[in-house]
Amino acid sequence: MLPVLREGVTENMNRDVVIDIQGIEKTYNLGAVTVRALRGVDLTVERGSYIAIMGPSGSGKSTLLNILGCLDPPTAGMYALNGQDVSGLDDDEVSAIRGQYLGFIFQSYNLIAQLTVLENIQVPLFYQGKDLESYRDHCLAMAEMVGLGDRLDHRPMQLSGGQQQRVAIARSLVNDPVLILADEPTGNLDSKTGVDVLDIITRLNESGKTIVLVTHDDHVAERAHRVLHMKDGAIDREIVNRRPEKEAAA
Repeated sequence: MLPVLREGVTENMNRDVVIDIQGIEKTYNLGAVTVRALRGVDLTVERGSYIAIMGPSGSGKSTLLNILGCLDPPTAGMYALNGQDVSGLDDDEVSAIRGQYLGFIFQSYNLIAQLTVLENIQVPLFYQGKDLESYRDHCLAMAEMVGLGDRLDHRPMQLSGGQQQRVAIARSLVNDPVLILADEPTGNLDSKTGVDVLDIITRLNESGKTIVLVTHDDHVAERAHRVLHMKDGAIDREIVNRRPEKEAAA
């Protein structure tokens, strides 16, 4: 069951806004050293957007992605996800939010080696306590969508890197998330396979999914609607890419 809005948080947040963060800070205390990984970040992302986050190592892009994914709480500031303030929820409440709203695609795929393709796709449903058999057809459809309908019984070690990333994409979609977070999704792939994976992500965005992607590759970022460049824990600048003609005319 999802948590209710906390006192002081209104119900009339804009439902067309998936991400609304205000003054987000993240500080790590490493013994005698204090590291300010994020310094007052503000960001609004509308439903159906495609956002790329770039920046040098240590700029805060991965920290920001972890906070957006409710994997790491902010030290200060407000984060509303799909109209729900998640800034200070407890672990159980945050887990429910992740299962309801979020899908993840990682550079290293993060598949479970002992499970088959189908079983890996089912993992988010398992953690939500769903009856897996009743969702079998849905999971089969996800596998078919990413071109792995004939690999259902294969395990990760029997798949290429591109195929493993396709499994990860199918897994990210199985709970019909409002937001998909991708961390260097083509980082371990050759250029051709990377393009194939990016094509899938682009089609997902064209179908209405909101995408936030971290990358160091300009060719990956140029597919996004907005490119955020981070520096020293803050958004240093933003580039708005021209959308394709068919999208601009919609």
